[in-house]
Amino acid sequence: MADYKAPQRDIQFTLYELLDYEKHLQSLPNYQEVGSDIVNAIIEEGAKFAENVIGPLNRVGDTEGCKWDDGVVTTPTGFKEAYQQFVEAGWPSLAHDPAVGGQGLPESLGMVLSEMTGSANWSWGMYPGLSHGAMNTIAEHGTDQQKETYLTKLVSGEWTGTMCLTEPHCGTDLGMLRTKAEPNADGSYSISGTKIFISAGEHDMADNIVHIVLARLPDAPQGTKGISLFIVPKFNVEDDGTIIDRNGVKCGSIEHKMGIHGNATCVMNFDDAKGYLIGPENKGLMAMFTFMNTARLGTAMQGLAHAEVGFQKSLEYARDRLQMRALSGAKNPEGPADPIISHPDVRRMLLTQKAFSEGGRMLIQFAAQQVDIMHGGVSEEEAKAADDLLSFLTPIAKAFLTEVGFESANEGLQCFGGHGFISEWGAEQNVRDCRISMLYEGTTGIQALDLLGRKVLGSGGELLKGFTKIVHTFCKENADNPAVATYVETLNGLNKEWGELTMKIGTEAMNNPEEVGAASVDYLMYSGYVVLGYMWARAASVAQAKLDEGTTETAFYEAKLKTARFYFERILPRTVSLTQTMLSGADNLLDLDAEHFAF
Repeated sequence: MADYKAPQRDIQFTLYELLDYEKHLQSLPNYQEVGSDIVNAIIEEGAKFAENVIGPLNRVGDTEGCKWDDGVVTTPTGFKEAYQQFVEAGWPSLAHDPAVGGQGLPESLGMVLSEMTGSANWSWGMYPGLSHGAMNTIAEHGTDQQKETYLTKLVSGEWTGTMCLTEPHCGTDLGMLRTKAEPNADGSYSISGTKIFISAGEHDMADNIVHIVLARLPDAPQGTKGISLFIVPKFNVEDDGTIIDRNGVKCGSIEHKMGIHGNATCVMNFDDAKGYLIGPENKGLMAMFTFMNTARLGTAMQGLAHAEVGFQKSLEYARDRLQMRALSGAKNPEGPADPIISHPDVRRMLLTQKAFSEGGRMLIQFAAQQVDIMHGGVSEEEAKAADDLLSFLTPIAKAFLTEVGFESANEGLQCFGGHGFISEWGAEQNVRDCRISMLYEGTTGIQALDLLGRKVLGSGGELLKGFTKIVHTFCKENADNPAVATYVETLNGLNKEWGELTMKIGTEAMNNPEEVGAASVDYLMYSGYVVLGYMWARAASVAQAKLDEGTTETAFYEAKLKTARFYFERILPRTVSLTQTMLSGADNLLDLDAEHFAF
């Protein structure tokens, strides 16, 4: 069974046909020279690298894992060599500013590469993937000297980066962190403390690792208002990037995990490590969100990646595996039984995976295009509108796509029956690797609070309206389109209900703030189903138009139409039960006293 095959045709459909990629790039002054020839070449070459270089290492990473020896971490066989090929090909610099050695291509194109590398081998992809947050943070908040010293090496891929936030006693509640930063006479700081769960915190794949570290200055205010952000390199360097000596940071151990064994998840000990302040003192939390938003969109990609991999594996198996006869009569009369793809419940599982993987691709690329707009040289007003839309979509993409990605990975395993539970097919690894996506970069519950509490209610509903207006415009433009008439009717109803639900929860929260937390996860999932409904309605509209034009790819576009129908009739109705649960109130969660949960 093949490790992974990049879905190039569907990527092109999403970019060019659904999202009108050429028009999108032409509308942005910074990307007008990026033509389809460049885009297609990157998709093709990226697919080759993912399929042929890192795809075969996915099982290797899972079985070997990383090895720790007195602070030194060795990655699985082939990982280091694959990374060297990645750097030599110039992939790390793809979507970064030419002023610091980047190629100046749009973030949306970088996300295509991330999808392919992540789907082929998520553990490997995390090593260069974690660098993006560090790069974006230094680019946004670093001094010119910091950019020259660190950013250029990160962009080239010579060095990698991490973000060091979590501490043993402090996960989401960063106001509790204890890591200290003492000023030095030369303007640097001595950083001391312990960070845990640091992905790619130590490895043998790059010459240096640039840690972005949250720490507290002496006499800083308590809580989140007293947090500062620092660059702490593994090796101290001269201003020109020349390595001097080892800094006071060391990997104390690596975690033994459920999945992503090929990536080193580290305990990092900082012992008077030399660090450099990024941005203003005590404003580190604000700067941190630069890379957290990047990381959250990247984690949304993990949900898509595992849905796609589960779908590919289970589809191939379902076509070959013979079991029983179809209830409507033999589909394989010359054989002893019919392929299991003949059976309705297997079709249900395959279509669920297909709907979520292809729909997730649409959502992530739609969000990535907002990043393009923000950096594309447009007016401040246009950039602000894109930023607001991205702000609203990010928690939905991160939490919803990882939740349904895990559902899809499990459905993929289920298609294999008992064979899915053993390791040779790779389905169980896909489930194990996927599970972390709902935990790191903010759990589903944290994303839900961010969406409902901060983004929607906190903006007085304005961020929600920014998206519901897009849905309303689509429905209005397609009111007389028979291909999507039933979908438009459904979306119109959900769009109206979405606002009404928000009003009801907001009103209840004025009397009892706990109502926000009680409703938030159901609200987020409801939002995710509606957003994907909008994407699938758009896809159906495009597909029907292509069929009407007389395309030769009849099967491809008919599959889009039929998957859209499946989504609207089998998946989107989940919003009905979510409406009931989110409006049921906080009392059914809080009535039971904590001490009475167990006796």
